Amino acid sequence: MDQTRRKLMLTAAGGAVLAAASVRGALAAAPFRYKYANNLPATHPMNVRAREAAAAIAKDTNGRFQLDIFPSSQLGSDTDTLSQLRAGAVEFFTLSGLILSTLVPTASISGVGFAFPDYDTVWKAMDGRLGEFIRGEIKAKGLLVMDKIWDNGFRQVTTSTRPINGPGDFKDMKIRVPVSPLWTSMFQALGAAPASINFNETYSALQTRIVDGQENPLAIIQTAKLYEVQKYCSMTNHMWDGFWFLMNRRAWEKLPEDIQGIVSRHINEAGMNMRADTFALNGELQTKLAQQGLVFNTPDPGPIRDALRKAGFYKEWQGKYGEKAWAILEQSVGKLS
Repeated sequence: MDQTRRKLMLTAAGGAVLAAASVRGALAAAPFRYKYANNLPATHPMNVRAREAAAAIAKDTNGRFQLDIFPSSQLGSDTDTLSQLRAGAVEFFTLSGLILSTLVPTASISGVGFAFPDYDTVWKAMDGRLGEFIRGEIKAKGLLVMDKIWDNGFRQVTTSTRPINGPGDFKDMKIRVPVSPLWTSMFQALGAAPASINFNETYSALQTRIVDGQENPLAIIQTAKLYEVQKYCSMTNHMWDGFWFLMNRRAWEKLPEDIQGIVSRHINEAGMNMRADTFALNGELQTKLAQQGLVFNTPDPGPIRDALRKAGFYKEWQGKYGEKAWAILEQSVGKLS
């Protein structure tokens, strides 16, 4: 009996220890654990800075908030993840304004061809009235958004046939573009033959000469090894693209105000740091891509912009975006239409 009683007591004591450990574990778990999804590799500056922000947020909230990061479209395509964000299955998501335009049409206005001459103009607009206007449009669709947009860089044209030195070089060029009316209409206005091809098919389309060229930021040209099937890279800077840091409204409103403040501060700081990272990376990549065989040139954007104006490209999109949005854009970049 003594041995039996002793075993029961030991078993009970052991159970009590396990129960206490479980309680401590539950108490130690973050009461707010949110998911952040994006479509870029884990090594991209976006995710490097996001991990830094997540660590800082956990520290400053004393472990009350945990940000779990899901890079490389792990939670689904951009369209799928946007749906999850709206439903609340994902709490945070960074998305290009050009793709967000499927929900918020005016979000793509920052990608109008040859609108921004340089980064100074980009940040003046996106940290100023144009960015404020777009954020208002996003909020009107039921989402929330951080103040600072993250950088995806200017887009450049690569070709296998000839460099782009002026608008005439686009004539009859077969160029791959994303599935987007803004891209298609711009290259059609320049006399090119744009083909909407999924990005995962772009390398083979270039390799087999289904298309002569494509356009993307340098980071994507490098990581996708497009330099292997292209000869020229013209630094056209024809479109600027950025990522809005989007939030599910219901999930955000569940957070105490102090946690909201900490999360906002660190996410916006991470976005600013990522901008600097992307700018530095672009300089490094041009040198690296030249070493890998791409021949670089920098055309004058003025004649290309004039050709778009003459073809009615700007007037067309002024009508689509509306007078108010277009006026705000032109206040930032100057007269386009």
